[in-house]
Amino acid sequence: MIRPCTTADAAAVCGIYNHYVRKTVITFEEVPVPTVEMAQRILDVTARFPWLVAEEGDVIVGYAYAAPWKARSAYRFSVETTVYVAPNHLGRGIGTALYRELLDALRKLDVHCAVGGIALPNAASISLHENLGFRNIGQFVEIGRKFDRWIDVGYWELIF
Repeated sequence: MIRPCTTADAAAVCGIYNHYVRKTVITFEEVPVPTVEMAQRILDVTARFPWLVAEEGDVIVGYAYAAPWKARSAYRFSVETTVYVAPNHLGRGIGTALYRELLDALRKLDVHCAVGGIALPNAASISLHENLGFRNIGQFVEIGRKFDRWIDVGYWELIF
């Protein structure tokens, strides 16, 4: 089941996200996010854009959201999209289902462009974006540093 995220979901969202913070370069955050901070992030995002969670039974197994691409007013029609799936639930279509529903919700809003940033290499995320209609628009080389290595980030764009 996919439903809107609430602040009551913050601990479960942290449980998924902080795994990626601690173990991967998928996110450039390096310090796990406390539940109270995640609750505030959820409030900030859902004031304007969708944040969805996927549940199996009563367990949150993934989430996806859209946030403003940049703060300047001319970017108001563009969002950055994000999806995370619990590591023990990967490869089951949860990310695709979440992302598809997120994109459908964005189409109903005044959104013109969705942007996905992908720490490279990441074949699964590239495939997810391209299967949903995103196209590669460029790459920053060695833009981030985590775990004592430089990381490239590619960007994929979907125009509605």
